[in-house]
Amino acid sequence: MGTMMGFEYIYEPFSYAFMIRSLIVAVSVGLMLPLLGSYVINRNLGFMGDALAHASLPALVFGLLIGVNILIAAIPAAIFLALLLGYLINKSNIGEDTAIGIIFSSFFALGFILLSIFKNIAFNVEDLLFGQILGVSSFDVSITLILTTIVIITSFILYKQFLFISFDPKGAKVAGIKVNLFNNIFLVLLSLSIIAALQSVGIILVLSMLITPAAAAKLLMKSFPSSIITASIFGIIASLSGLYFSYYLDFPSGPSMALTATLIFIIVWIIKKTFLYKLT
Repeated sequence: MGTMMGFEYIYEPFSYAFMIRSLIVAVSVGLMLPLLGSYVINRNLGFMGDALAHASLPALVFGLLIGVNILIAAIPAAIFLALLLGYLINKSNIGEDTAIGIIFSSFFALGFILLSIFKNIAFNVEDLLFGQILGVSSFDVSITLILTTIVIITSFILYKQFLFISFDPKGAKVAGIKVNLFNNIFLVLLSLSIIAALQSVGIILVLSMLITPAAAAKLLMKSFPSSIITASIFGIIASLSGLYFSYYLDFPSGPSMALTATLIFIIVWIIKKTFLYKLT
């Protein structure tokens, strides 16, 4: 009887259509972000991912203002920001962190200025910053699935190039790989994955789902392909946990996913430091 009750808690939420939509988005985000996060960690691009998320705020506000779905409004803006960052990093001499910091702060500030000017926008700012996965529409699900498919297929096709550049960018350049081109493609994929995750994780905490599952997988796995797969598994677990916390406890989905991802990292770190250490 107790077992049956336990199973009921697992499947009962999915008797509602909005939970099915939320489930699809949660799995997509949990799969996509950590996949790219494995590259991000190797290339020390964590600040870049955070900047792309925060800098998308003006586009989201603009979409709300004109009555366009925020994902549709944010996609072209995110691609523009990714290419702009790539250009500034490659062509200017101000430094990578400086360029990212300028874009990060200026666009995020612009977003809040727009929010203060257009106070009639019917949207909860907390949902924008911290995510609310239970509110996704069927159209949001379709866009998320399209973006997830683009990111996964492109990452699979360009796996060798991304891998080479991640571990040895100078060697990749000597080998004739167009490093700047593939860097820009990667930044565009990163921006698309971040936009797809905004409604579930939110602007502020998207970095946690990008980095933390990938970091946990890197602690546990020795090979990079195994690390990517494990990171996505951890990401899906964290996303689904956030979904359940949102449904049963009315927690914001972003913080719930972020804390679950952190808990996974802590557990993996303890296992690594104790059990695996003893074996070696």
